[in-house]
Formats: sequence, C-alpha cells, structure tokens
Amino acid sequence: MNLKSGSVDQFEQFSQFNNLQEFNVHLEMWLAVNKEKFSKGELVGLKRLARFAAKVPGVSNAKIGTVLKAIHEEYSGNGISRSTFKRMIVKASELGIFTVHETERKNGSQSSNLYIFNRFPKIEPPKEKKMDHHNKTINLSKTNKNQKNNKRNETGLDYTYTSDRVPNAFVDAVKYFFPEAKSIEEFWRMTTIAAYRNNREQDKTQVLDTAIHSFKQLIGKMKSRIIAKPIAYFYGILNKKFEELYFEDLLDMGFSLNNDQSYMGFFYKK
Repeated sequence: MNLKSGSVDQFEQFSQFNNLQEFNVHLEMWLAVNKEKFSKGELVGLKRLARFAAKVPGVSNAKIGTVLKAIHEEYSGNGISRSTFKRMIVKASELGIFTVHETERKNGSQSSNLYIFNRFPKIEPPKEKKMDHHNKTINLSKTNKNQKNNKRNETGLDYTYTSDRVPNAFVDAVKYFFPEAKSIEEFWRMTTIAAYRNNREQDKTQVLDTAIHSFKQLIGKMKSRIIAKPIAYFYGILNKKFEELYFEDLLDMGFSLNNDQSYMGFFYKK
C-alpha cells in the first residue's frame, strides 16, 4: 500500500475505534496478555507511541525521533534508544498489536511510518469436532438442539440494555468479549458478592478497578486455554485479589498473619 505522508488527520479512515476510550480499552487488553514479552524500555516506547495515537484513535504517524524526544523529556534525560524502539515495533507488529505501513513524500522518498493499532481479537469458542459417521443421527439431534439454543441466544439483549447498577467502565471492558447485557450483569453480580464477602463493598473505586483487572486476567487465560466457565473463573480471580487486600488491611491494623486464625473469622463475612 503506497501512502503519501501528511497530517495524521488524513489517515482517519484507518482507525478501527469509535473513540479514544475504546482504543484505550483494547490497548489495555493487548498489554494484559503480552506485557511480559516486552522489556521495560520497549513498554515505555509502546505506551508513548500509543499516546501519539490519541488524536485519531489508534492511528499514529509520529516519527521515531519525535517519540524518542518526548520520552527523553518525560524521563528527565533518561530515554530509550532508537534500537530499543525498533525492537518494540517488530514485537508489537508480530503480535498483532498494530500494523505498520510505510509512507512516502511527494518526491517518492520514504517518510515516517504509519502505525495502525488493531482491535484486540474476540475469544472464539472451540470448534466442534466433526461428527462421526456412525453417530450421525445422535449428533444431528444434538445439533438441532444447539441451533434452537442459539436462536434463543440471538434474541438476548445487547450491552446497551445493561442495568444502570453496573458501572459504565466495567461495561466498556466486558462488552467486547461478552456483548449480552445478561452476561455483563452476571459478571458484575459476582463482583459484588466477592466484594461483600471480603469487606470491600464500601470502596466503590477499588471494587471497580479490581473487577476490571480481574477480567483482563480472565481474557488473558482464555487466549491460552479453554475456560469452561468464564464467570466462575473470574470469580476465583476476583476473590483471591480481594482476599489479598483484606489481609493487607489486617496487617495495617496491627495484626500478624501468624496470629490466631480466630481474628480472621471475626472479620470475615460468611
């Protein structure tokens, strides 16, 4: 694709996102799954490049020198090298985080690259095995049942019908992977249960942040393995995080993890 260099506004048609918030959500999902694959310097470069993709959500044509200069200024002279930034480009493009296109000036010489950030892929359910010829009748009956169930699912309400009790930030994080209102509300219901059981329900901001972070971990796991019951798995992650916060509070109050476990029973809601 031969693209002429120019203002980033002229590349608006390449954006895959409706707004900056949607772009940020997808970028966070990419990082939740692939963060450990980048060095600290490479992550700094990736995040700074993403900030140059704010005017047109998910699209940047910033020059490498411009990005490096911004990093250098932000970190008071402790920037990253050009080679580190280029390694980040190679890794991120191979992982599918963004696609790189070269642009050229009017005279045909090469100009800055165009970086088009991609949407985080939806988690696809595992494909069904091909039906055995000897069990054709049985499998067909199962298929018919599944088709009926799918028709019922198609009538489900999408995320725009989610209850107002669910914070918008949580809806935005979940809807790309579980678009039905019923599923989103069930994830949030598990959040409120876990928060109550661990005495966190009063801290609304912390509950929301922990829920979103736990959901990202769930998606990361679903990328590498089949999770039979995502909501149950999400609850397990969430409950563990709330328990960690709970024990931290006990320590702050002067209790020791070596103290009698009756202290835990006193504070923990059953």
